[in-house]
Amino acid sequence: IVYFLVPKCLKNTVLLLFSLVFYGWGEPKYVVLMVASIAMFYGCGLAIGKAKTQKFKKLWLIVSVVVSLSLLGIFKYADFFVSSVNAATGLSIPLLRLALPIGISFYTFQCLSYTIDVYRGNAAVQYNPISFGAYVSLFPQLIAGPIVRYVDVARELESRTHSWEKIALGLRRFIIGLAKKIIIADNFAVLMKLFRESGEQSVLFFWMYAIAFTMNIYFDFSAYSDMAIGLGKIFGFHFIENFNYPYISRSIQEFWRRWHMSLGSWFRDYVYIPLGGNRVSKGRWVFNTLVVWMLTGLWHGAAWNFVLWGLLYAVLLLIEKFVPAIAKLPRVVSHVYVMLMVTLGFVLFNAESLAQVASDVGGMFGFAGVPFATKETLYYLASYGVLFVAGFIGATPIVRNTAKKLSEHPKTGKIIAVLEPVFLLALLLICTAYLVDGSFSPFLYFRF
Repeated sequence: IVYFLVPKCLKNTVLLLFSLVFYGWGEPKYVVLMVASIAMFYGCGLAIGKAKTQKFKKLWLIVSVVVSLSLLGIFKYADFFVSSVNAATGLSIPLLRLALPIGISFYTFQCLSYTIDVYRGNAAVQYNPISFGAYVSLFPQLIAGPIVRYVDVARELESRTHSWEKIALGLRRFIIGLAKKIIIADNFAVLMKLFRESGEQSVLFFWMYAIAFTMNIYFDFSAYSDMAIGLGKIFGFHFIENFNYPYISRSIQEFWRRWHMSLGSWFRDYVYIPLGGNRVSKGRWVFNTLVVWMLTGLWHGAAWNFVLWGLLYAVLLLIEKFVPAIAKLPRVVSHVYVMLMVTLGFVLFNAESLAQVASDVGGMFGFAGVPFATKETLYYLASYGVLFVAGFIGATPIVRNTAKKLSEHPKTGKIIAVLEPVFLLALLLICTAYLVDGSFSPFLYFRF
């Protein structure tokens, strides 16, 4: 309300102030870190722009990279490295035990994209500290993505249009994302919790758990992106799409073109290509691939299972590259192969220890000494069967394409136009009821 009441010249100020309030709501002391990051990157951008020689431009770029990665290392990875050294050497180096500032991986990468693009000449220096601060702290995508590059919103930071149509489209996208999170993702999370607490595990239950997390993480992550894109549209910003139905992919390469697209493109443009990409010797290209995917895994979390998860995708992508026959597999076979690898990968991703990975994978393939199914398993399968079907359908473009065809058809278009706001309002009320009821609603990015 305040944003739309103030004149154009104050809109970025309102966004900055309310974004800082939003960020500080969870942990007030880390607002200082956020403001310090804004000031540091703003200053480095100015310095790069004013530097007279390439040497000094590079110096200020290095300063921004070293300081930002140092902060990320201290808060997110210090204890991981210390505990790894302790485990390998038998030492007892004390851990820092610092709370992880939420969203630090996102806003650090966004800030780095700014200084790198200014250095490359791909972006103009932002001289207005309010506009730059609004870009870094923009609350719609601050804590859960997508990773918005400065060049993608630079023009809109200075001048953007608002309309009732954009507000309506933004509200629709936000409510759909909220429903994906509250109604679908959170209910899969409940099933996963029941599995961990169950005393009657079975092969079927292990598979239900693995598939439930595969559905949970997609609907959770893509829901955050939907809500961010919707909120951004309300304020006149156009954020990039972050998920494009990855579970319909026929190869691992296609999967990563559709999954967390802003992250994949960030590592491609700022790490993979600077390392030489694929325009190097075959051995160096393999090295580049392993480095990028190890870093991709490490970006998600400070634990060995995340590193191994990233390296797993590096190996799968290398296999696809060196074994062309995989691309010629029948559509059904290739799709089953991709989803099997993705599901097993997410078992590794979600495990709390490597021992749990071995236990879960062993249980899925009958090596855990448990029966194929139990009465409890069949009960939960029946109870959550509709949710699984909804998840499978919702992870494909079927609903979107059907709704689009109906809305564009001359006979049904007017009916859809009337029913859509009623449907969205009902969804919003259902989600609100879930939240008021105190339903289980974990925020996955707290872990990463």
